[in-house]
Amino acid sequence: MKSLTEAEALSVIEESIARIVPDADFSVVGPDERFRDVLELDSLDFLSLVELLSERTGVRIDEEDYPELTTLADATRFLVDRSKSPA
Repeated sequence: MKSLTEAEALSVIEESIARIVPDADFSVVGPDERFRDVLELDSLDFLSLVELLSERTGVRIDEEDYPELTTLADATRFLVDRSKSPA
């Protein structure tokens, strides 16, 4: 697993969300807003997102980590931090 920069992590998050919600408008999502609420992701959408993020980054994401994936800023920070630490 390679360490991610903030820009890389955010890009992976946005691309992954766009695969699940093709019409997602990121211009309406602030970095500290709950993107699930703003983009209307349901529970299955969120689980699909978690799987995609894990596949694309190599970062293991457990259920107890879900609160870290609430906002774009939090999710970005989570992926950057996890990509730097040993699995």
